[in-house]
This record gives sequence, structure tokens and C-alpha cells, in this order.
Amino acid sequence: MAGGGRGDAGSPEEFFEGCDRGLALYEAVAEAVAALGSDATGIRVTRSQIAFRRRRGFAWVWRPDRYVRSSAPAVLSIALPCRVESDRFKSVVHPAPDVWMHHIELYDPAEVDAEVRAWLAAAHRNAA
Repeated sequence: MAGGGRGDAGSPEEFFEGCDRGLALYEAVAEAVAALGSDATGIRVTRSQIAFRRRRGFAWVWRPDRYVRSSAPAVLSIALPCRVESDRFKSVVHPAPDVWMHHIELYDPAEVDAEVRAWLAAAHRNAA
């Protein structure tokens, strides 16, 4: 999926230019999303993030160094219909009545494991 989608700000490679670790993390997330099925392959690259979409967005990868103090090369934000408790989340916010946004700092592609894949699958189902 990497490089396969374009939005209004170029490709994932351009988004993560100068941040090879961030690109590898994006690619791990993109692989997990692609495994959810062909309707989950829509991405949109903007200047601030890369969105994974179905009917609506359900997951986003972004570079925290552009917005906050963080040593993480990438953050994965997952929209779920309820709050999920896990020490893996850096923060959880409730921006809308039916959306809880869960933010995970990513440092290694191996962190996109079965637990993260399950959260992505739940977000994907909810975005139908």
C-alpha cells in the first residue's frame, strides 16, 4: 500500500522524507490495514497526516515532531466508538459523541502487533 495512494500533499514517501524510521512504521500500519480487505486501502496524504479510510477515516499516521515534543518517529491514531483501556496509548481523547481517538507512539514496526491489528480491525468495521 505504501506509495499506492496519493492525496493533496503527495505520497507517504514524501510525507516521511528525512524520517526513514517513520516511513517504516507507516508501512507496517499500511500492511496491517491492507490485510483488512480491499475496501480499507483508501489513503489520503495531507500535510499533517496520512489517513486510512473506508466511508470515513478510521486510522491516521502522523509525525509528532512537527507538533509536539516527542522522540517517537510516528504516532498512530485510531478512531473507536468507545474508550479502550491500555497502557500502550499515549493519550485518549473524546472529540465527538461517537468517537474516541486513541494515540499510540510507534518506535518499531513490531509494535504493529496482533493487539494493534485488532484495534485497527474494530475501527475499520466502525467506519463502514
